[in-house]
Amino acid sequence: MIKQILKKAFLKAGYVVSAYDFKYDSVAVRMRFLNAMGINLIFDVGANAGQYAGQMRALGYLGRIVSFEPLSSAFEKLKERSAADPAWVAVNCALGSVNEAAEINISQNSWSSSLLDILPAHVESAPDSAYKGKEKITVRTLDSVINDYYQSGDKIFLKIDTQGFGMNVLHGAEKSLERIAGIYMEMSLVPLYKDEPLMGEFLIYLQRKGYTLVAIEPEYFDSKTGQQLQVNGLFIRMLQ
Repeated sequence: MIKQILKKAFLKAGYVVSAYDFKYDSVAVRMRFLNAMGINLIFDVGANAGQYAGQMRALGYLGRIVSFEPLSSAFEKLKERSAADPAWVAVNCALGSVNEAAEINISQNSWSSSLLDILPAHVESAPDSAYKGKEKITVRTLDSVINDYYQSGDKIFLKIDTQGFGMNVLHGAEKSLERIAGIYMEMSLVPLYKDEPLMGEFLIYLQRKGYTLVAIEPEYFDSKTGQQLQVNGLFIRMLQ
């Protein structure tokens, strides 16, 4: 009786009280898989100011991190944040399907910036995602840079958060995939950027490359309607 009263009181205050179960804690699930795989090298693609890498450090990950970020303003914050961490390297470039010079669209909130054109549905759901300018950047393939950081025996985890450009990153990593034990990537459920692949295309592509989807984390919702627009998928390579 007392337990029900407390639950109702917390619910009125905006909190849900229940027994902890790691299976419903998406971050805990992700870390269990990383630990089980013995991951010691993370490629953090689309690092922005280092939010993901910072989270991994806070969760106890002690291995090496290589963060790729093309935007100069975000990269300065990333470089400052990683400077005191000898196992965290910041690289000022984007990853894609080819080595080239390109222009990236800069969003007002920084993290929605993309090499692709943004669609009205995205701006309507998040007005601060609107573009405000462009910047010239360098794009490299993971295949062309992986050996700059890979050491024999490394267990690699690839995180991709590139605002619709994820398939380009994978195409530029095809020769490297056999060395990548796990992939954590943002996937859209509806089109938010012009010509971006949706979740189903990533599932088919990565399954063909020997990966299995083992967990899904919610990522981005329409603030007005509550519709889920993006998720993060955790893929594990099963064909070793």
